Amino acid sequence: MSDLGPFIWQIADLLRGPYRPNQYGAVILPMTILRRLDAILEPTRDQVRAIIKENVGNERLIKAKVRNATGLTFYNTSDYQFAKPVEGSKMQSLLDDADNLRENLILYLDSFGEVDVFQHFDFAKEVEKLDNSDRLRLIVDKFAQVALHPNKVSNAAMGDAYEYIIRKFAEASNETSGDHYTPRDAIRLMVDLLFAEKNDILTVPGKICDVYDPTAGTGGMLSVAEEHLLAQNPDANIHLFGQEYNEQSYAICKSDLLAKGQDATNIRFGDTLIEDKFADRGFDFCLSNPPYGVDWKAEEREVKAERASMGAGGRFAAGLPSIGDGQMLFLMHMAHKMRPKADGGGRAAIVLNGSPLFNGGAESGPSEIRRWLLENDFVEAIVALPTNMFFNTGIATYIWLLDNSKQPERVGKVQLIDGTSYWTKMGRNLGSKSRNIDDGKRKEIVKLYDAFDSADSAVSKVFNNEDFGYWTITVERPLFDEAGKACTDRKGNPKPDPKKRDTENVPFTFGKKATGQGERDDVLKEFFDIKIAPYLPDAWVNFERTKVGYEIPFGRHFFARVEPRTLDEIDGDLEAQISLMRELLREVEE
Repeated sequence: MSDLGPFIWQIADLLRGPYRPNQYGAVILPMTILRRLDAILEPTRDQVRAIIKENVGNERLIKAKVRNATGLTFYNTSDYQFAKPVEGSKMQSLLDDADNLRENLILYLDSFGEVDVFQHFDFAKEVEKLDNSDRLRLIVDKFAQVALHPNKVSNAAMGDAYEYIIRKFAEASNETSGDHYTPRDAIRLMVDLLFAEKNDILTVPGKICDVYDPTAGTGGMLSVAEEHLLAQNPDANIHLFGQEYNEQSYAICKSDLLAKGQDATNIRFGDTLIEDKFADRGFDFCLSNPPYGVDWKAEEREVKAERASMGAGGRFAAGLPSIGDGQMLFLMHMAHKMRPKADGGGRAAIVLNGSPLFNGGAESGPSEIRRWLLENDFVEAIVALPTNMFFNTGIATYIWLLDNSKQPERVGKVQLIDGTSYWTKMGRNLGSKSRNIDDGKRKEIVKLYDAFDSADSAVSKVFNNEDFGYWTITVERPLFDEAGKACTDRKGNPKPDPKKRDTENVPFTFGKKATGQGERDDVLKEFFDIKIAPYLPDAWVNFERTKVGYEIPFGRHFFARVEPRTLDEIDGDLEAQISLMRELLREVEE
């Protein structure tokens, strides 16, 4: 973690009085963004100013010439900047005209043209409040002293700083920061796994690569992905895309892309579940950390309407999860956003909690979603992360890797990796986060993925897709009248007793492989004859009620039985405790 975040947050002490601690972020975040953009513009201001003067009114031409001359995708048309101008420059420091600082700063904000970052903070209103409380000059002066040019502060360090400030803001507001911030160590593991399959994107110079995050937050995943790809292929042509519905996070993400020279219009504002802002295209790589355990009541109308209108080709055709947990909607969305196989295929990585692995019975919405993913052979691997990895929760989490054009050896198979023991203890807890996946542990997990075998059965297992399928059969028992006689229908068949009705799950892999309805019934009959009939001689299976289900019982596959302690060991511990208590009592009596 960079020291920049804590340093910038200290400036917030100047806001004490007019602002409460939970309001500091409304000033600190946009000021940090503004100073970052200002620092990037500073070295080429006179050059850009000349271009603007020569092409007044022609914004399209100005933008093209500025990009060709400086590599920047944004500019500011005013004559102001934070720092003192170099000798001979025609620029002016905002602090040189302190009496008109408010008006000049607002003019400076408005002079960014198409950059809509500061409108999402309603920052002009905060500038007026700062001025009225005699804090504006102090704040501008402090930020003018912070060197934020990329030559001084890398994009990675800047991302850390943004997310530190957001987390501090969330703590002061008594909110959770998990909606905004995925720890960098978790992101790096996701990225390493996503790009573990070597292909021409990682090797061919000039190769175009599109990376997408539908829950972009502040852009951390996109930044780490770009960093990883450029390290593998410095000449790759990488385009970043994202969508975010939190205004502050959206503004930070967009400003981050501006700072990198990316096309910031590729970051779209809005709720991805309500409207996919990139509905007309797929991507080479997709990453996401959607909120878990959060209901989708606000999106329910649009999601159900889209499902009804789009049919089998829609994002949510496979099924709908419970209204109380919308993360599986994002899981389906990610599968749909992978570039079609005919166009080269795509890969996706998404981190979820444990419920999408097993929630819902046969033919429920969640089960049908898993069925769709597995029968289409989209699920490549699932990696269990250590607990206490995230800042606002200690629950178990899993990385799902999806691929619609698997390598030949992975076709029809799913790899499960138990990474719960691959962590190091942090020196200081950050909220609920007490564990970290360092570089060494991350490489070990990626090595398990690359090996793609069950040689180390304790932490890596490979399954066929059908291993996760099952039939739920309904087992009936006869209804008896008051005289103890079995009741029958008109055909003489025994009537079932609803109170004794039960269900059993029969794995697809039980007995011989079933390829048709008749063979399926043979397998179910075999299961009944072996597992039920010997214990309930009068029972039978109602085949008409048979349902198909899918679940991925991750914990069951990696369950390690612990032998109970012997009686001698237990007696020894008890005797030791009794001796200790006697000693303590003796000291009290003396």
